[in-house]
Amino acid sequence: MKISGSRIVIETLIEQGVTDVFGYPGGQVLNIYDELYKASDRLNHVLAAHEQGAAHAADGYSRATGKVGVVIATSGPGATNLVTGIATAMLDSIPMVAITGNVPTSLIGRDSFQEINITGVTLPITKHNYFVQHVSELADTIREAFQIAKSGRPGPVLIDIPKDVQIAEWDYEPTGIVPPYPQEEASDADIDRAVALINQAKRPYIYIGGGAAGRGMTADLMALAEKIDGYIGCTFMGLSALPNSYPRFLGMQGMHGKYASSMANKEADLVIGVGVRFSDRATGNTAKYCKNAKIIQLDTDLSEINKNVKVEVGLIGNIVSSFSRILERCAKQEHSEWQQTVERFKAEAKAIEEQAEAKATTEMTPKKIFDIINEVKDETTVIATDVGQHQMWTAQYVNFERPRRFASSGGLGTMGYGLGAAIGAQIGSGDKTVLITGDGSFGMNLNELATAVTYNTPVITVIMNNGVLGMVRQWQTLFYGKRYSNTVLGRKTDFVKLADAFGLPGERVSTPEEFRAAFERAMKHDGPYLIDTLIDMDEFVLPMLPPGGSIEDIITTKEEQ
Repeated sequence: MKISGSRIVIETLIEQGVTDVFGYPGGQVLNIYDELYKASDRLNHVLAAHEQGAAHAADGYSRATGKVGVVIATSGPGATNLVTGIATAMLDSIPMVAITGNVPTSLIGRDSFQEINITGVTLPITKHNYFVQHVSELADTIREAFQIAKSGRPGPVLIDIPKDVQIAEWDYEPTGIVPPYPQEEASDADIDRAVALINQAKRPYIYIGGGAAGRGMTADLMALAEKIDGYIGCTFMGLSALPNSYPRFLGMQGMHGKYASSMANKEADLVIGVGVRFSDRATGNTAKYCKNAKIIQLDTDLSEINKNVKVEVGLIGNIVSSFSRILERCAKQEHSEWQQTVERFKAEAKAIEEQAEAKATTEMTPKKIFDIINEVKDETTVIATDVGQHQMWTAQYVNFERPRRFASSGGLGTMGYGLGAAIGAQIGSGDKTVLITGDGSFGMNLNELATAVTYNTPVITVIMNNGVLGMVRQWQTLFYGKRYSNTVLGRKTDFVKLADAFGLPGERVSTPEEFRAAFERAMKHDGPYLIDTLIDMDEFVLPMLPPGGSIEDIITTKEEQ
């Protein structure tokens, strides 16, 4: 059956199991949007307030569901507005397909109105991208894009479709959902080498990252920790892969990691890295990182093995099956001294937190805010964040009990990511979603409140409002002689009035009691809600490893620096 290229786009998306797409219409995608209108009973389109918000929504949707997120934009500025969202997905290995329109092929290269070489622009920030020159290529190109996006190490793929290709007709035959490309398997010899190291270890530490999150590995991770009497820490991207209530899970480690997790990582004699990059935020000074430990690294991406730290065994290929084979072959072990050491770290961590709370100059501390959030939310609640101090407090204090309950920009650190991502995550999961943001980050893409209101999306926005760019100001306090260059915002924005203008309830709170009451109301409310939460500008994210430092340089109190 011959149909237009624009209809081929829609039919192929539906064929690949897509139920929701995010986007913003424009001149060079009008044909696609016309077909979206005709197929609205089969494919839900969410109109964002800005293309960047649409890209972040597709990203958050993918993190919450495990599906490939889809975003559509027109040519020129529509396409370039996707760039930050695409780069965010690339750095965090999030599967996404971005579809852009372009001017007709006869006008390419003539500086036509809203023409841009978006494949050239996005080449460094996509797994692959396509410029479709003929309608006969279109369906298979889309299928291949989905296959690439979700195979191996996932990531974003862009498809640029000129207007004449959308208009032209071609035969379309539906196929099934394309599976990911087969992954290679680690050799038995390498598995045996890894098992031998684990059986020799006295202080094993399992270190999980984004490559392990959302892959159904929770039970195996806990089983290996029990079997080898080890403990588990994670990167920022690894959060929500394990329940916080699991006693052997120590939480995030690294620059702003939990004290016990970072210390256990330092004292381990074996680190089993599962889907981690050993990035600078996690390791600090690599010359000093785990210098007394041997390292096993499991990753789907060959380029990550030995990239940042030297490893004894690198297992390349299917992480899930490699880990399962290791679990099956390891011997049962007991390490009572290691248990005692880690329990001491936990006690020290608790004392540090209690000391910090005792020294707080205001009642409204971040920890109290998150204690209330943990008490009121349930296991299904999705947590999204923007980037800054609030993001690190979220990583330190929020209790996650189920996988895929966390959406935040890790690798790129994208301020303005949160609201779009929260909307996408809520639509994908169907569950109440809480956005933790700061007044600086929130100001970048707060226009997406219009999207939340239009679709009555139950997203609770909690603004941790300290009137400053908190994380940058913290660095200026610690390392730049308190020279606060352009980090005190001094803005007069009234977020409660702003919420009212957008059409959602909002309230301002300044005490823990007020916050609890407001958050309980928000959790019961059917639709979006905003809480402007006033906190002290001098609150710090601690512990902290100084830039270029190591765990030996850890800062646990302001006075140490």
